Amino acid sequence: MGGAFGQHGRCLGSGNSSSHGGGYNKAVDWWALGVLVYEMAAGYPPFYADQPIQIYEKIVSGKVRFPSHFSSDLKDLLRNLLQVDLTKRYGNLKNGVNDIKNHKWFATTDWFVIYKCEAEAPFIPKCKGPGDADNFDEYEEEPLRISATEKCAKDFADF
Repeated sequence: MGGAFGQHGRCLGSGNSSSHGGGYNKAVDWWALGVLVYEMAAGYPPFYADQPIQIYEKIVSGKVRFPSHFSSDLKDLLRNLLQVDLTKRYGNLKNGVNDIKNHKWFATTDWFVIYKCEAEAPFIPKCKGPGDADNFDEYEEEPLRISATEKCAKDFADF
């Protein structure tokens, strides 16, 4: 089927080349960039459902729904990164990465400053030292569950 699925059936990415038997290439990375940008802007992934097969069906349909707060430039970029047809996906076209770097959504991005690692972070959390977890929410940890059957015990005997 291609792609990786996390907790609650969230799609962690599918570049579609592997799901259609095409193997891995850079087009998968551009798909993953689209998923990452979408999730950072929306707060949730572009494709999600309770069952992995439902997520797969949403991906191959080629239809992406956008929150109302997404700008037209962001929607355009994401439509071109989350393009199911590899021959039409940004980053995989004749101009390569320049289709992405020169896109209107990145108009204020200084790629040279980023390349030289001179970009200033918009937010730098305060850190008291190694192990400081003040910037993370507290949560109740689930107890460690050990499998009742150790089906792979022989495979990991030397670990």
